[in-house]
Amino acid sequence: MDGFRALLSVDAGRVVLRSRRGTEMAASFPEVVAGAAQLPDATALDGELVVWDAAGRLAFERLQNRLAQRGAGAARAALEWPAHFVAFDLLRLSGTDTTGWPYRRRRAALESVFAARRLIAPWALCPSTTEADTVREWLTWASAGMEGVVCKRLTDPYQPSVRGWEKYKVRETSEAIVGAVTGSPADPRTLLLGRYDTDGRLQYVGRTTTSARAAGAAVAGLLAAGRRGHPWTGCSFSAGWGSQEKLVVTLVEPELVVEVGVDVARDASGRWRHPARWHRARPDLSPADVPRLTSPPR
Repeated sequence: MDGFRALLSVDAGRVVLRSRRGTEMAASFPEVVAGAAQLPDATALDGELVVWDAAGRLAFERLQNRLAQRGAGAARAALEWPAHFVAFDLLRLSGTDTTGWPYRRRRAALESVFAARRLIAPWALCPSTTEADTVREWLTWASAGMEGVVCKRLTDPYQPSVRGWEKYKVRETSEAIVGAVTGSPADPRTLLLGRYDTDGRLQYVGRTTTSARAAGAAVAGLLAAGRRGHPWTGCSFSAGWGSQEKLVVTLVEPELVVEVGVDVARDASGRWRHPARWHRARPDLSPADVPRLTSPPR
């Protein structure tokens, strides 16, 4: 899901909500803290914090903005953009450490907690299945912002800090226009990609991963240095989505179309939040052939 991985525990009314890196988040999500009263005491869950918009799509930017809120600001944000805790594992139940149980048993216990306690918002139970056809259906939910599925062995214990599962991400190929590069046009390291919006302005949509030398060589001869009046003149670009680090870039004429692989994570403007994977140059296409930039449905 397009959210924040989180661990939550409740002990004698004290609620701890932390990110996987240990950042304390309880003050930013008072509705989740209040909702912990629905859980059995001395219980801990592993899951993901998410925010849904009015159209039922995951709204990662709204979730990220909530992290900066505290006190009255957090309370107002909880009313406007309530968060949900989507639980997918059970680490402790009424004082019993469940991490050594096989996943099959932990999952059954987690489902029992939801049923017995009749949990309501902010709690949501992450769906789980062993049916391949059901997984294929879930993978069609990209329009709602679902990035993919996680596969766990039914017999495995819970292993903190160990990647004991596999993640399958939904990816698609798409075209974009190269508007700038890091490195130089003769030896590009990454490509900064754009698409024209409905007003005819070239908008930045994302950046590729670092190019292999062969990929850089494939586009080097197809790039021309940006001329005066380039649409990105004076613009700055961050090193990653949400990063404060600025890139040193060289503008190139927005003439070359490339094909890249992207996942479904988008921001509110329709830009790709994760780096795109280089596929190939498309000199057979013109910028006019590239789809226009549109925001995700709201």
